[in-house]
Amino acid sequence: MEREMRVRPGTPDDDNREYLPEKIKNSDIVVNENGNNSQPYPERLKEYREVLADGVEDIWYEYVPEGYDPSKKTPLIVSMHGGLMTGWGQAIYTSWTMVADRDNVIIVFPNAHSRRLWTLEATEEEIEANVNGPEELRMNYAKPDREDNHDIAFVLALIDKIKSKYNIDEERIFMQGMSNGSMFTTQFEKYYGNILAGGSGAGGSIVNLKLFYDKDWNVINKAGALPVWETKPEKNGLPPWCEYSEAITYKYSRLYWMKVNGCVTDPEISIIGEDNMAFYKGEKADMVYTDIKNRDHGNAFDEAVLVWDYLFSGYRRKADGTLVDMGSRIPRKGDAFNIAVADGCKKALFCNRKTEMKANAIKWQKLKYHGLNGGTKVRGEYICVPLSFLAEAFGAAFESSDHGRDVTLTWENGKTAQFAEGSIGCVLNNDMRSMYCEALYREGELCVSIEWFARFIMNKTVSVCNGVVYVTDHFAELGQFMADLIRDMLNDDPGIVPLD
Repeated sequence: MEREMRVRPGTPDDDNREYLPEKIKNSDIVVNENGNNSQPYPERLKEYREVLADGVEDIWYEYVPEGYDPSKKTPLIVSMHGGLMTGWGQAIYTSWTMVADRDNVIIVFPNAHSRRLWTLEATEEEIEANVNGPEELRMNYAKPDREDNHDIAFVLALIDKIKSKYNIDEERIFMQGMSNGSMFTTQFEKYYGNILAGGSGAGGSIVNLKLFYDKDWNVINKAGALPVWETKPEKNGLPPWCEYSEAITYKYSRLYWMKVNGCVTDPEISIIGEDNMAFYKGEKADMVYTDIKNRDHGNAFDEAVLVWDYLFSGYRRKADGTLVDMGSRIPRKGDAFNIAVADGCKKALFCNRKTEMKANAIKWQKLKYHGLNGGTKVRGEYICVPLSFLAEAFGAAFESSDHGRDVTLTWENGKTAQFAEGSIGCVLNNDMRSMYCEALYREGELCVSIEWFARFIMNKTVSVCNGVVYVTDHFAELGQFMADLIRDMLNDDPGIVPLD
């Protein structure tokens, strides 16, 4: 039975410039920036210190909700902090404790054992460069032989410790990490994902692709399929030592889990506010790929709730290793109404199904040039698509004349809109209205700005990013990584590029 979820008031520290101010611990101070937003220190968060592995004393934090019932099996989430942070820092910079309170889940927040950095596997070349590089950029590295990695041994021992201490549902153990903790989580999933029912990473990625792909770019994975949620904030960035660009790194990080989980069909897209979600159905396990519009590196404060509600809440891993989806708290379904088009693409997305337009989408600029002595100024840039497609998508009868250069749309309620090649005017219900740009005639089709048409005539929400337009019936902000994903979908191409 769910309990009430509430946020607690805190005292803002708006002048703070520290990554993790120590004065927050055991206080009601909250910090807010574009990517790191905190809650008052939870009263039920308890610190523990003990030797669990390799003779090393480790620290972790446990959050046990008030509604915990020792007679009932309880899910467990292990949440890994970002670099230079702590377990208690991860607790306050996320909403996992609120998930725990509402849904009776136990959350554990471990500390990395050295320098507040999780130990990551690395190549010999990386280890050598790391030792000889600037101290402020040094990571904690170990050879891919995971026996050499204390943090993995600690986390495995910690899971066993928590199982012995509480009535943990062994079918419902999950891991989530942020940044350096996300990298560690992905590494853990690669080797030990078979003991988890799901994994999630925020603001991190597979930064060293060559440890997750072989020389022929086949995936390297020891543990098998795992339901996975990956979040890439739009303004996330990558560590300076990454070999490939952000777009390529994130694309191959997404492709990795698509291959491991057998995600061979297009995802359903849902964009709610700034949260851009692609729901993949896998033959072995599902995957959610998320882009957060205009968000910097960090945990989005609502991300824990989203991960739980859309993914973790439904999955179980049975004793024989079988993954079972019992149905998540919120179904992983795309937006009921959506349209997506990309400049240069003939295919479009309509209600999460691909369809083919009769002409390519065209990027068109509205120009100012008179009185500029031959120069021009761009006053607007729009994506124009065939009116035949817009008529079908928005339920209008389509009528054309003059070889398609003159088009009239008529709706069942009697509303009409008439367009003509070269004119910026639209005759709407026998009144004249200016569009964003003139109507274009291409490939025998009259095309107009989808941004103007969807907003002005159909009263829909429109978001544009990198030449991709997303239309839906609620507030939605398209992010650049989701725009890349949609363009790949419309091109029937996963976007694989040759890597050296």
